[in-house]
Amino acid sequence: MKKILSILALTLVLVSCKKNPETLSLPSVAESQKTDITRIVSLNGAITETLAALNVANNIVGKDVTSTFPTNLKAIDLGHVRSISAESILALKPTVVFGTTKEVNPTVTNQLKKANVSLVLINQEYSVIGTKNLITQIASTIKNKNYQPLIDEISNKTATIETFAKKPKVLFIYARGAGNLMVAGKETPLHSIIELAGAENAASALTDFKPLTPEALLTTNPDVILMFDSGLQSLGGINGLLKIEGVTATNAGKYKKIIAMDGHLLSGFGPRLGDAVIQLHNKLK
Repeated sequence: MKKILSILALTLVLVSCKKNPETLSLPSVAESQKTDITRIVSLNGAITETLAALNVANNIVGKDVTSTFPTNLKAIDLGHVRSISAESILALKPTVVFGTTKEVNPTVTNQLKKANVSLVLINQEYSVIGTKNLITQIASTIKNKNYQPLIDEISNKTATIETFAKKPKVLFIYARGAGNLMVAGKETPLHSIIELAGAENAASALTDFKPLTPEALLTTNPDVILMFDSGLQSLGGINGLLKIEGVTATNAGKYKKIIAMDGHLLSGFGPRLGDAVIQLHNKLK
Protein backbone atom coordinates (compact mmCIF):
# COMPACT_ATOMS: atom_id res chain seq x y z
CA MET A 1 0.00 0.00 0.00
CA LYS A 2 2.88 2.35 0.76
CA LYS A 3 4.14 1.91 -2.77
CA ILE A 4 0.73 2.67 -4.23
CA LEU A 5 0.33 5.76 -2.12
CA SER A 6 3.78 6.94 -3.06
CA ILE A 7 2.90 6.75 -6.75
CA LEU A 8 -0.41 8.46 -6.22
CA ALA A 9 1.18 11.32 -4.37
CA LEU A 10 3.12 12.39 -7.46
CA THR A 11 0.19 14.52 -8.52
CA LEU A 12 -2.19 14.77 -5.65
CA VAL A 13 -2.45 14.82 -1.93
CA LEU A 14 -3.91 11.61 -0.69
CA VAL A 15 -5.69 12.06 2.55
CA SER A 16 -7.88 14.86 3.72
CA CYS A 17 -7.25 16.24 7.17
CA LYS A 18 -10.09 15.48 9.58
CA LYS A 19 -9.28 18.34 11.91
CA ASN A 20 -11.84 21.12 12.08
CA PRO A 21 -10.38 23.81 9.81
CA GLU A 22 -11.57 26.51 12.16
CA THR A 23 -9.24 25.12 14.80
CA LEU A 24 -6.17 25.70 12.65
CA SER A 25 -3.74 27.78 14.62
CA LEU A 26 -2.24 30.73 12.82
CA PRO A 27 1.30 31.76 13.64
CA SER A 28 1.47 34.29 16.39
CA VAL A 29 2.46 37.85 15.66
CA ALA A 30 5.75 37.25 17.40
CA GLU A 31 6.47 34.20 15.22
CA SER A 32 5.46 36.04 12.06
CA GLN A 33 7.77 38.89 12.86
CA LYS A 34 10.68 36.47 12.99
CA THR A 35 10.01 34.92 9.58
CA ASP A 36 12.54 35.84 6.93
CA ILE A 37 11.02 35.18 3.49
CA THR A 38 13.94 36.19 1.32
CA ARG A 39 14.59 32.56 0.29
CA ILE A 40 11.53 30.28 0.35
CA VAL A 41 11.29 26.56 -0.29
CA SER A 42 7.71 25.39 -0.91
CA LEU A 43 6.90 21.69 -0.66
CA ASN A 44 3.25 21.80 -1.74
CA GLY A 45 1.57 22.95 -4.93
CA ALA A 46 -1.30 24.84 -3.27
CA ILE A 47 1.16 26.63 -0.99
CA THR A 48 3.38 27.56 -3.93
CA GLU A 49 0.38 28.87 -5.83
CA THR A 50 -0.71 30.89 -2.81
CA LEU A 51 2.75 32.37 -2.27
CA ALA A 52 2.82 33.40 -5.92
CA ALA A 53 -0.65 34.94 -5.66
CA LEU A 54 0.63 36.93 -2.68
CA ASN A 55 3.45 38.31 -4.85
CA VAL A 56 6.45 36.50 -3.42
CA ALA A 57 7.01 34.11 -6.34
CA ASN A 58 10.44 35.61 -6.93
CA ASN A 59 11.45 34.62 -3.38
CA ILE A 60 10.79 30.92 -4.03
CA VAL A 61 14.12 29.20 -4.63
CA GLY A 62 12.96 25.59 -4.36
CA LYS A 63 9.71 23.67 -4.89
CA ASP A 64 8.28 20.18 -4.99
CA VAL A 65 7.00 18.35 -8.05
CA THR A 66 3.35 19.31 -7.43
CA SER A 67 4.21 23.01 -7.67
CA THR A 68 3.21 23.28 -11.31
CA PHE A 69 1.49 26.66 -11.12
CA PRO A 70 2.38 29.37 -11.97
CA THR A 71 4.07 27.75 -14.93
CA ASN A 72 6.72 30.43 -15.23
CA LEU A 73 8.01 29.95 -11.67
CA LYS A 74 11.78 30.00 -11.59
CA ALA A 75 12.70 27.67 -8.75
CA ILE A 76 14.65 24.46 -8.48
CA ASP A 77 12.44 21.37 -8.63
CA LEU A 78 13.40 19.12 -5.71
CA GLY A 79 11.11 16.28 -6.76
CA HIS A 80 8.38 14.56 -4.80
CA VAL A 81 7.99 15.80 -1.24
CA ARG A 82 8.16 12.31 0.24
CA SER A 83 11.59 11.72 -1.28
CA ILE A 84 13.12 15.16 -0.74
CA SER A 85 16.05 15.11 1.67
CA ALA A 86 16.89 17.78 4.21
CA GLU A 87 20.31 18.08 2.56
CA SER A 88 18.80 19.04 -0.80
CA ILE A 89 16.60 21.65 0.89
CA LEU A 90 19.44 23.09 2.98
CA ALA A 91 21.65 23.31 -0.10
CA LEU A 92 19.34 26.08 -1.31
CA LYS A 93 20.03 28.06 1.88
CA PRO A 94 16.33 28.69 2.62
CA THR A 95 15.23 31.21 5.21
CA VAL A 96 11.84 29.50 5.50
CA VAL A 97 10.36 26.19 4.33
CA PHE A 98 6.63 25.73 3.76
CA GLY A 99 4.90 22.35 3.64
CA THR A 100 1.94 20.40 4.98
CA THR A 101 1.81 18.25 8.09
CA LYS A 102 0.74 15.23 6.07
CA GLU A 103 3.45 15.38 3.46
CA VAL A 104 6.73 16.46 5.02
CA ASN A 105 8.73 13.55 6.35
CA PRO A 106 9.17 13.76 10.18
CA THR A 107 12.86 13.01 9.79
CA VAL A 108 13.26 15.94 7.42
CA THR A 109 11.24 18.10 9.79
CA ASN A 110 13.60 17.32 12.67
CA GLN A 111 16.69 17.88 10.53
CA LEU A 112 15.45 21.28 9.39
CA LYS A 113 14.65 22.26 12.97
CA LYS A 114 18.15 21.23 14.06
CA ALA A 115 19.52 23.39 11.25
CA ASN A 116 17.52 26.30 12.68
CA VAL A 117 15.54 26.76 9.46
CA SER A 118 12.13 28.33 9.94
CA LEU A 119 9.55 25.66 9.09
CA VAL A 120 5.86 26.39 8.49
CA LEU A 121 3.73 23.23 8.32
CA ILE A 122 0.09 23.72 7.42
CA ASN A 123 -2.64 21.25 8.26
CA GLN A 124 -4.30 21.35 4.85
CA GLU A 125 -8.01 20.58 4.70
CA TYR A 126 -9.76 20.02 1.38
CA SER A 127 -12.75 22.31 1.60
CA VAL A 128 -13.63 25.92 0.92
CA ILE A 129 -13.01 26.87 4.54
CA GLY A 130 -9.81 24.87 4.66
CA THR A 131 -8.48 26.60 1.55
CA LYS A 132 -9.32 30.00 2.97
CA ASN A 133 -7.50 29.08 6.17
CA LEU A 134 -4.48 27.98 4.18
CA ILE A 135 -4.37 31.33 2.38
CA THR A 136 -4.85 33.23 5.64
CA GLN A 137 -2.10 31.31 7.41
CA ILE A 138 0.40 31.85 4.61
CA ALA A 139 -0.48 35.54 4.35
CA SER A 140 -0.04 35.92 8.08
CA THR A 141 3.35 34.22 7.96
CA ILE A 142 4.70 36.42 5.20
CA LYS A 143 3.02 39.50 6.69
CA ASN A 144 0.88 40.20 3.62
CA LYS A 145 -2.44 41.83 4.52
CA ASN A 146 -3.80 41.86 0.97
CA TYR A 147 -5.11 38.30 0.89
CA GLN A 148 -8.84 39.08 1.21
CA PRO A 149 -9.39 39.30 -2.60
CA LEU A 150 -8.17 35.71 -2.93
CA ILE A 151 -10.69 34.57 -0.33
CA ASP A 152 -13.49 36.66 -1.82
CA GLU A 153 -12.83 35.21 -5.25
CA ILE A 154 -13.27 31.68 -3.92
CA SER A 155 -16.52 32.68 -2.19
CA ASN A 156 -17.89 34.49 -5.22
CA LYS A 157 -17.09 31.76 -7.71
CA THR A 158 -18.29 28.82 -5.65
CA ALA A 159 -21.52 30.73 -4.97
CA THR A 160 -22.34 30.66 -8.69
CA ILE A 161 -22.71 26.88 -8.80
CA GLU A 162 -26.26 25.93 -9.68
CA THR A 163 -28.00 22.85 -8.39
CA PHE A 164 -28.44 20.02 -10.87
CA ALA A 165 -31.99 18.73 -11.29
CA LYS A 166 -30.42 15.30 -10.85
CA LYS A 167 -26.92 15.05 -9.50
CA PRO A 168 -24.63 13.23 -11.95
CA LYS A 169 -22.73 10.30 -10.45
CA VAL A 170 -19.05 10.98 -11.02
CA LEU A 171 -16.30 8.40 -10.62
CA PHE A 172 -12.74 9.71 -10.40
CA ILE A 173 -10.18 7.29 -11.79
CA TYR A 174 -6.49 7.85 -11.13
CA ALA A 175 -4.34 6.26 -13.80
CA ARG A 176 -0.69 5.86 -14.54
CA GLY A 177 -1.06 3.37 -17.32
CA ALA A 178 -3.54 0.50 -17.48
CA GLY A 179 -1.74 -1.36 -14.72
CA ASN A 180 -2.14 1.38 -12.11
CA LEU A 181 -5.78 2.35 -11.69
CA MET A 182 -7.40 3.68 -8.52
CA VAL A 183 -10.75 5.24 -7.64
CA ALA A 184 -11.25 8.06 -5.14
CA GLY A 185 -13.65 7.59 -2.27
CA LYS A 186 -14.39 9.79 0.72
CA GLU A 187 -11.63 11.69 2.52
CA THR A 188 -9.93 12.59 -0.73
CA PRO A 189 -9.70 15.97 -2.46
CA LEU A 190 -11.50 14.47 -5.46
CA HIS A 191 -14.53 13.57 -3.34
CA SER A 192 -14.66 17.16 -2.10
CA ILE A 193 -14.29 18.82 -5.50
CA ILE A 194 -16.98 16.56 -7.02
CA GLU A 195 -19.43 17.58 -4.30
CA LEU A 196 -18.51 21.27 -4.55
CA ALA A 197 -19.30 21.08 -8.27
CA GLY A 198 -22.80 19.89 -7.40
CA ALA A 199 -22.35 16.24 -8.30
CA GLU A 200 -22.28 12.93 -6.42
CA ASN A 201 -19.17 10.84 -5.92
CA ALA A 202 -20.06 7.41 -7.33
CA ALA A 203 -17.45 5.88 -5.01
CA SER A 204 -18.69 7.54 -1.83
CA ALA A 205 -19.15 4.10 -0.25
CA LEU A 206 -15.36 3.83 -0.24
CA THR A 207 -12.80 5.72 1.81
CA ASP A 208 -9.48 6.97 0.47
CA PHE A 209 -8.13 5.57 -2.79
CA LYS A 210 -8.91 1.98 -3.73
CA PRO A 211 -7.86 -0.18 -6.71
CA LEU A 212 -10.25 -0.03 -9.65
CA THR A 213 -11.94 -3.34 -10.42
CA PRO A 214 -14.59 -4.31 -13.02
CA GLU A 215 -16.88 -5.12 -10.09
CA ALA A 216 -16.43 -1.62 -8.68
CA LEU A 217 -17.34 -0.11 -12.04
CA LEU A 218 -20.52 -2.15 -12.26
CA THR A 219 -21.45 -1.38 -8.67
CA THR A 220 -20.92 2.36 -8.94
CA ASN A 221 -22.17 2.66 -12.56
CA PRO A 222 -21.10 6.30 -12.93
CA ASP A 223 -22.74 8.73 -15.33
CA VAL A 224 -19.39 10.44 -15.81
CA ILE A 225 -15.77 9.33 -15.41
CA LEU A 226 -13.42 12.07 -14.21
CA MET A 227 -9.66 11.87 -14.64
CA PHE A 228 -6.52 13.96 -14.59
CA ASP A 229 -5.62 14.84 -18.17
CA SER A 230 -2.23 13.23 -17.62
CA GLY A 231 -3.94 10.07 -16.39
CA LEU A 232 -6.17 9.82 -19.44
CA GLN A 233 -3.15 10.38 -21.65
CA SER A 234 -1.34 7.54 -19.89
CA LEU A 235 -4.10 5.21 -21.11
CA GLY A 236 -3.91 6.46 -24.68
CA GLY A 237 -6.93 8.75 -24.45
CA ILE A 238 -10.64 7.89 -24.31
CA ASN A 239 -10.27 4.88 -26.58
CA GLY A 240 -7.66 3.49 -24.22
CA LEU A 241 -9.92 4.05 -21.21
CA LEU A 242 -12.80 2.25 -22.94
CA LYS A 243 -10.59 -0.82 -23.25
CA ILE A 244 -10.40 -1.13 -19.45
CA GLU A 245 -12.57 -4.07 -18.42
CA GLY A 246 -15.95 -2.95 -17.15
CA VAL A 247 -15.82 0.67 -18.38
CA THR A 248 -18.12 0.17 -21.39
CA ALA A 249 -20.71 -1.46 -19.11
CA THR A 250 -21.19 1.82 -17.24
CA ASN A 251 -23.38 4.70 -18.32
CA ALA A 252 -20.23 6.82 -18.59
CA GLY A 253 -18.61 4.28 -20.89
CA LYS A 254 -21.69 3.70 -23.03
CA TYR A 255 -22.11 7.40 -23.77
CA LYS A 256 -18.41 8.27 -23.57
CA LYS A 257 -18.99 10.78 -20.80
CA ILE A 258 -15.35 11.30 -19.92
CA ILE A 259 -13.95 14.48 -18.36
CA ALA A 260 -10.24 15.21 -18.05
CA MET A 261 -8.83 18.19 -16.17
CA ASP A 262 -5.48 19.52 -15.02
CA GLY A 263 -4.48 17.48 -11.98
CA HIS A 264 -3.28 20.28 -9.76
CA LEU A 265 -6.20 22.56 -10.60
CA LEU A 266 -8.67 19.77 -9.84
CA SER A 267 -7.14 18.49 -6.61
CA GLY A 268 -4.88 21.25 -5.33
CA PHE A 269 -7.36 23.30 -3.28
CA GLY A 270 -5.40 26.49 -3.65
CA PRO A 271 -6.40 30.03 -4.69
CA ARG A 272 -7.89 28.72 -7.97
CA LEU A 273 -10.42 26.54 -6.14
CA GLY A 274 -13.30 28.61 -7.47
CA ASP A 275 -12.04 28.20 -11.04
CA ALA A 276 -11.72 24.44 -10.56
CA VAL A 277 -15.26 24.10 -9.20
CA ILE A 278 -16.76 26.17 -12.03
CA GLN A 279 -14.79 24.34 -14.71
CA LEU A 280 -15.86 20.93 -13.42
CA HIS A 281 -19.47 22.03 -12.98
CA ASN A 282 -19.63 23.35 -16.54
CA LYS A 283 -18.14 20.16 -17.93
CA LEU A 284 -20.79 18.16 -16.09
CA LYS A 285 -23.67 20.08 -17.67
